[in-house]
Amino acid sequence: MDIDPRKLSDELRSKLLTGLVVPRPIAVVSTISREGHFNVAPFSYFNVASDTPMALLFSMTGPKPDRTEKDTLRNVRRPAQGGTGEFVINVASQHYARAVAAAGASLPYGASEFDYAGVTPGASRHVKAPHVAEAHAYFECRTRRIVKVGHAHLVIGTVVHLWLRDDLVDERFRVDADGLGAIGRLAGFDYCRTADRFQMKTGARPDEAPLSSAPVTQDPA
Repeated sequence: MDIDPRKLSDELRSKLLTGLVVPRPIAVVSTISREGHFNVAPFSYFNVASDTPMALLFSMTGPKPDRTEKDTLRNVRRPAQGGTGEFVINVASQHYARAVAAAGASLPYGASEFDYAGVTPGASRHVKAPHVAEAHAYFECRTRRIVKVGHAHLVIGTVVHLWLRDDLVDERFRVDADGLGAIGRLAGFDYCRTADRFQMKTGARPDEAPLSSAPVTQDPA
């Protein structure tokens, strides 16, 4: 099937992207408004922007259902544009997956998704935005750039501090994927776990045997 995306509705373009670009990691973004209100919301258009400097990116597509700007966008803007210019990206893990999904609710500006989703705001070290206390790992960021792409806003943040549970990393900075229990997003209401994994060497010939083909199991929540 050949498809011209310019001839599709916004809904159909979204369906194709979220069905084909999978699995997507989830950034649970916590922010604070100029007035001091806490906000937290999940975004699955999320990835690494750079390792030197360490920077992350996430994208917000479109406004809220009432056509107003998303609270996260208001808050991550730099102070000169009315925001605070800071945010925290919390890793979405299986143990609080339902709260991650609940935080995606569209609430009035100033209402706390922390309260709605039942998660706890914790004081961050270098930014005013709170982190999610239930998260196993989080990145404190300062807004580096916001790029408007159509009706979406791509936010790039420089990581100024990161935290993860001591038992999730070894002396060589290798992260325990099972302990982290990260989840990803598929299409619609579908999510996925990161428990089923296999190993291959990058650049190896296709006829070379994989390093490992046994799935890693993990008890469901």
